Amino acid sequence: MTPQTDIEIARAATKLPIQDIGTKLGIPAQDLLPFGHDKAKLSAEFIAGTADRKDGRLILVTAINPTPAGEGKTTTTVGLVDGLNALGKQATVCIREASLGPCFGMKGGAAGGGYAQVVPMEEMNLHFTGDFHAITSAHNLLSAMIDNHIYWGNELEIDQRRVTWRRVVDMNDRALRDIVTSLGGVSNGFPRQAGFDITVASEVMAILCLSSDLEDLQKRLGDIIVAYRRDRSPVYCRDIKADGAMTVLLAQALQPNLVQTLENNPAFVHGGPFANIAHGCNSVIATQTALKLSDYVVTEAGFGADLGAEKFLNIKCRKAGLAPSAIVLVATIRAMKMNGGIARADLGTENVAAVEAGCANLGRHIENLKSFGVPVVVAVNHFTGDTDAEVAALQSYVAEQGSEAIISKHWELGGEGARELATRVAEIADADMANFAPIYPDDMPLFEKIETIAKRIYRADEVLADKKIRDQLRQWEDQGYGHLPVCMAKTQYSFSTDPNLRGAPTGHSVPVREVRLSAGAGFIVAICGEIMTMPGLPRVPSAENICLNEAGEIEGLF
Repeated sequence: MTPQTDIEIARAATKLPIQDIGTKLGIPAQDLLPFGHDKAKLSAEFIAGTADRKDGRLILVTAINPTPAGEGKTTTTVGLVDGLNALGKQATVCIREASLGPCFGMKGGAAGGGYAQVVPMEEMNLHFTGDFHAITSAHNLLSAMIDNHIYWGNELEIDQRRVTWRRVVDMNDRALRDIVTSLGGVSNGFPRQAGFDITVASEVMAILCLSSDLEDLQKRLGDIIVAYRRDRSPVYCRDIKADGAMTVLLAQALQPNLVQTLENNPAFVHGGPFANIAHGCNSVIATQTALKLSDYVVTEAGFGADLGAEKFLNIKCRKAGLAPSAIVLVATIRAMKMNGGIARADLGTENVAAVEAGCANLGRHIENLKSFGVPVVVAVNHFTGDTDAEVAALQSYVAEQGSEAIISKHWELGGEGARELATRVAEIADADMANFAPIYPDDMPLFEKIETIAKRIYRADEVLADKKIRDQLRQWEDQGYGHLPVCMAKTQYSFSTDPNLRGAPTGHSVPVREVRLSAGAGFIVAICGEIMTMPGLPRVPSAENICLNEAGEIEGLF
């Protein structure tokens, strides 16, 4: 029977031994640390030996604001790489690892779909090679050592009211957002208010994804500010003497993971910060390594372009010295209709007017991305219900924006279905048309950086922040952190901070309720609106439908 569903297609895949995938990139077998037959980590020694090689072309895949209709950003990323390889070019995927929180919450898997997937799917979406567990352990080791230091005399004179380092767990659990620790008497320590974030929001995750090697990793970990004294002077991770042990826990996790697409093309899957509460990109070390080994590297940034792409371009590229040659913006006819006001149940009916009405969201993203100096191609992720008239309306709109929209049928046909998209993207990348630059300079004041993003990317009229937040930003500038970029934490569903405000809203305000200094990662986090750094489970979590069937296979994960 021909496989029909994503999971059936993944199970029917003919995978090559991971050493064969390594051979495609010129990686000797001895430089791969196998995790089973179909996944492996790449040795630090091999990575260091590629430093003098010329970089390939970097292509970013991003999307419109997500809707319940689905956009297929990862699917398009994988399909584009398979399409490039089908043209005889050498291309590699670079994507993030999946968090258990969304897998068991509401999102499902994060390995693509249809005939454009990365495998092994089940392992990728669950424990994989243990990177997230290592990050969780390293983060919580620091938490334990902070409380232990306070318990044994508090030599550093930490103000217990100003411990800023929270704990993490890789699961959606709203009950842990705000807690009180150390209850139960003298032997349990000093009670204080604390809380948990999800692992993907951890500064340790961000640090791992931005570090260039183990030495850089340990320095960044040491630079983490964990608390303040009564005189407001910072206490660093290195003062607690936790940075060495944390580096030991993270040493293997820093090595990129190599897997493959359904068409046996190489894929690096490494790191996993969320784009709505962190910087939303896979690791710098994986991307840079892939660029040394490939003619084309296709990477994605999380959620819509107002979040993931903005942070990729303003944070990751700035920190790592990267410059994309082209940007692919993923959209679907179904999502255009939803942005045009059509209910999900009615998406199967042709409605050209709704497509045209919903294109405003797409147009805003095109304009924003072009402002970074990089050419933009729209990939229309094709669904069988899309009509010729609807597609023509979308393509006509995109042409009016000075770009082009290309239909891609990679979900249905794999690389062959993405040939036209791959051909055009390669032509643009090879033409060296990009003149990339971030949208704000390093020396701009921190609050002005927040305003620049809010006004230029979100089209807000103003940023609302009370005196306490503005004073905190000025204090960080006085302490030497004013050059850092800003990582905006806000809802992924809208340009605004209101998740129900679809399309391309203007005239709104961006309320900043909290700012956090991630000194080790090297950015300032601005938490906007009602966004939470510890998500909750939905009324009916995906976990209710995940189980093992009679054959011992996982059901409900995808």
